[in-house]
Order: sequence, then structure tokens, then C-alpha cells
Amino acid sequence: MAEKLIIVESPTKVHTIKKFLGSGYDVIASQGHIRDLPKSKLGVDIEHDFEPQYITIRGKGDVIADLKKAIKKADKIYLATDPDREGEAISWHLTQGFDMSGKEVRRITFNEITKDAVKAALKKPHAIDRHLVDAQQARRVLDRVVGYELSPILWKKVKGKLSAGRVQSAVLSMVAAREKEINAFIPEEYWSLTAKLSDKDGRTVSAEFFGKKDRRVTVSDSAQADEIENAVLNRPFTLTKLQKSTRAKLPPLPFTTSTLQQEASIKLNFSTSKTMRTAQVLYEGVKVAGRGTVGLITYLRTDSTRIAEEADRSCKAFIASQYGEGHVGSGTMKNMNSAQDAHEAIRPADVTLTPDMLKGDLSRDELRLYSLIWKRFVSSRMKPAVFDTASAQFDCDVFRFNSVTSKLAFPGYMLVYGNDEEKVSGDQGILGLQEGENLTCRMLDKEQHFTKPPAHYTEATLVHAMEEAGLGRPSTYAPTITNILGRHYIAKEGRNLFLTELGDAVNTMLENSFPDIVDVGFTASMEQKLDEVAEGKEDWHRLMKDFYPNFSKEVEKAEKELQHVRVADEISDVVCDKCGRMMVIKYGPHGKFLACPGFPECRNTKPFVEKAGIPCPNCGKDLVIRRTKQGRRFYACENAECGFMSWTKPKEK
Repeated sequence: MAEKLIIVESPTKVHTIKKFLGSGYDVIASQGHIRDLPKSKLGVDIEHDFEPQYITIRGKGDVIADLKKAIKKADKIYLATDPDREGEAISWHLTQGFDMSGKEVRRITFNEITKDAVKAALKKPHAIDRHLVDAQQARRVLDRVVGYELSPILWKKVKGKLSAGRVQSAVLSMVAAREKEINAFIPEEYWSLTAKLSDKDGRTVSAEFFGKKDRRVTVSDSAQADEIENAVLNRPFTLTKLQKSTRAKLPPLPFTTSTLQQEASIKLNFSTSKTMRTAQVLYEGVKVAGRGTVGLITYLRTDSTRIAEEADRSCKAFIASQYGEGHVGSGTMKNMNSAQDAHEAIRPADVTLTPDMLKGDLSRDELRLYSLIWKRFVSSRMKPAVFDTASAQFDCDVFRFNSVTSKLAFPGYMLVYGNDEEKVSGDQGILGLQEGENLTCRMLDKEQHFTKPPAHYTEATLVHAMEEAGLGRPSTYAPTITNILGRHYIAKEGRNLFLTELGDAVNTMLENSFPDIVDVGFTASMEQKLDEVAEGKEDWHRLMKDFYPNFSKEVEKAEKELQHVRVADEISDVVCDKCGRMMVIKYGPHGKFLACPGFPECRNTKPFVEKAGIPCPNCGKDLVIRRTKQGRRFYACENAECGFMSWTKPKEK
């Protein structure tokens, strides 16, 4: 009979940790929280210090029964939930939800699920950090109050089944503001001029128009471009200045949650939610041939770039053995001033376990993400890349043209984390020239351009903007974006995020009636106050008392004064075959569908067919995008008799 019990969150961790500790320990999973606020009511006693009214989560009866049995048999209980505020709160709820009297109850945390990390944590147990619990509790209560008091106003004034959350409303406001910038943008014309110069030996180089010798000039129309062409074509150019130097490019810092989500979006085309799901698997443990179940990366929710000294030493030894001592860098441990600094950056748990060694053990997506994390960490401990650079200045009469070039001289970290496009840039021909040399302009390439509006947010750039603005924390970036996508406040086309008509209506209402809620600065300041609660500098009850009175007045005013907002349904090109009206696009639990606008007289509905834009590989008819009941997307031929389907989008050729 086990005397020592370890309670973790995920069942996956159970198998991994049991293997490390043997028969003297029992390991069981709580499967997340066992208590939460009720869904059917506010669950916060506003009149009595905003005290939360927790209940046991419905559907967890079997888990709770197993926990009770295990707790009853144990003498020592180690609460080993995740090393963040949420994990700290789950541990506290376990102590409140079960009778642990007479037991030795201690909290342990580990940043990676490895044998050494788990055993080291067991040697240094500690008490539950009530400040972290209070910070999580404050966030939960704050978000519940905002969500449960704002959402009914949306139901009454805009549309049923909508929701408004504290952070999601501020993020929606950011997307709406970008949309307004794009719509208001007026493009301006400009021209780029590239001179093709040749010397007496026939060697050619390119140089870009800078302006006059004493100032930069923007070429704004074709007449100005033609005037410059007439002044320099077939005229002598003098190389008045040639400057050669070296430039060092520092290695990247190891991943934080935010930078991992951004890089995985850019390099792997992962959504933020997919990145976090895949990273969770790598953290909790994967079966590796010859090693059993192994946790492959450190904890995935962090905004720290700090690396443990032992991991730093191990990585540098690995670099020396694989790439040579000359590539070992200083491994700068720059870090942000943050409440999450108890964590390390995201890194491999064992740097000697290379991506190539795991090809047979990981799925394609798991391997790609692990490879990204591994390469980023290893490169962060390597020396900077060094480039040979040169800049040339050419003068022709009153005009000046410039040319710059660079070439990789020492790869440094780019041996591991770089691409060929970065290694050479510009016209290498200028390296063979000498100052004072004369050349002739044989051709002037003129190209018309127009200034472009700000780019639409992608998931990667939106995460970066959220982090820059201080909205949310590492654990909330992905859920926030998933939430506003799921509510159809924003839509995703390719990688770009667009504001929908519904999102615009919701944001307009919130901006007019609840300016603080959508104000990015105000929301960021609330996050700072939650950090202060976590550090023991702020009482969470006082935080709520400061926030609620003004918010409550805004709710009361909005209920009385806010006008109804009509959100028109998007009209499709499909004719209702029962009454002849043009059907409209509506949203249901499983996504879009077509409905007749003549409801309730006409109740006709049809599936919404979204074309994939490529032909079926079997019969050549159009492929359409469909979804399972669980929401997973697949591609199918519009011709039911063909029967073609694929989980991944086929290639056109």
C-alpha cells in the first residue's frame, strides 16, 4: 500500500512520473480543476467582499471518487500541479475539496518532467503560495463579473448567444482599430530607381537612388522619374565612398510562450491553439524507443528567457562536441521583469535528444515543433553570426545613389537556426571596386509603387501585439484568440484576421458604453494589478472594490439607454428552393449553415458549402470544405458519387 501520493493534473503525466519513482509512490491525476464557479449563475457574492461560491464540477464524479480513495490511503500527499497560478489554484482547491486532515500535505513543482527534475522537487517541498492562488482567484472573479454582466446586454441589444469578456473585448478593440486604419488608408505613389552601372572592364553593379548629395529625395511621380533618368543615363558616376566592415548578428533568445506561438505560426503555419496543444504533448511525455515515456520540453507557459545553469552548461558541452568549441557562445540570460520568472524559457529537457533521434517516435507536427524548440535553444547558446559588409556611394552631378551588400563570414548560431536567404544580400560586385573609380549608367530601372495600408493582424502578430500591450498572460493568448474566432467576432482567411459585421457591432457597443473594458491601457493596468496580487503587494478584494462601482454604473446606464443594434445576416448566392428568397448565412454549433430569411413562414435550411478553390484529384469537380461534428475540417468532392475526401488540402498539381 502506497504511503506517498502525488497528484498531478494530466493522466499523461501519471505514466511518466510513475516510471521515475517506482512502487513507493502512487500517482493520480485530478484532470484539471475539481471545483469552479457555477455556470448557471454569477457565483460571486458582490455584497460580501466578492467571495466566490465554488461548486464541484459536474461530470467529475469518477475522478473525485478515485482521488478520495487515494488520499485516504496516503500518509504524505504531494500536490504536483502545473508550476503557474492556475496550477497553484488547482492544488489549493484540492486541499479545500478533500479531507486531508492528519496527512502531511506539501506542494512540489518541476519545470520539466524528467527523473532528475521530479526527484529534486520531492527533496524541496513547500507550502502552497496563497498569493498566486489569490491572483488566479482574482482573475477568475473579475472575468466572471465582467462576462456575466456584459453578456446579457449583448443578448438584449445586439444578438442572442453572444459573450463579452474582459481581455477578449480589449483584443477585439485592437482588431477593430486596425480594420479602421486599413479602411481609412489612402495610398500614395512613389517610384524606386535602380541604376545599372558598368566600369571600363565591363563589370556591372546596381545602385539605388538616394536623392541629392545633401538630402534624401522621394520620387513621387513618373515625370520626376523621367527627369532623373534623363539626367543620369549614359552619364559618368564616381564611386565617392566605399566603406567595408563586419557586422555581428546576435543569436535569438530561447522561446517564451509568445515567441513560440509567433514563430510556429510563421514557420510551421500553426494556429496558436495548435501550437499549445502540440507543446502540451511534448511537455507531458511521449514514448521514446529505449527510454519509455519522456517529457521532451520544459513548461510551455512562460514569459521568461532565463535558462537554468545546468541546462546552459549541458547545451554548451553539446555544441562543443557537435560543432566545435569555437561555436560556443556566452548564452546571454537576458530576461523580462515579470511575475512568471519562476519559470525558465521553453527548451528541450535533454538537449542530446536531437530531432533526428525522434523521427520514429513523434507525429509530424510534434517533430516539427520539437525541432523548432530544439534549434532555437541550441542556437541561443552559440556565438553570433558575423557578416562582411560593404556600402558604396555613387555620385552623378547633383544626384546620389547607394549600394549595400553583406556576406556571411562566420556562421555562428546560423549553423543551427538560419536560412540561405540571410547569408548573402545585395550586389557583391561592389567589393571589387575602388574609391574614385568612374562608371557609366547604362540603364535606369524605374518601378512604380504605392504605399500599403497596415497589414491585417495574423495570429502571430496579434499575439505579439497583445504581449507588447500587456494584455493577458502566456496562458491566455491562445484561448483569447480562439474565443473571439469561435464567437465569429473575427474571421480567419488564410493567415489574416478580419473583423466581421457582428464583431464590429459588438465592439461599437462596448466602445460607446464600456470604454474602460475595451481600453487597452486600462486592461493592461488590471493585469499589472493582478501581478501585484501574485507578489503579495495588492489585496484582491480591494482590487475588485476599486473596479466594480464604476463598472456597475456603466452596466445600469447601458441597460437603460443603449439602442438595439441590428446585425444583418450575410446574403448568399443560393436561392431557397421552397419560397425563392436568397438564403442567408447563419452560425450554428458546428459552424455556418444556410437558412431562409422568411423564417418562421419558411423554415428551409441547407448546409453551407465553402469551396476550397482547387479541383478534385479524382474527377476534376470542385472540392468543398466540410467539418465533422467535432469541428475538424476535411476536404471532399462536391460530387457525392465521387467519394473523394482528405484531411489535408490536396495540391493543385
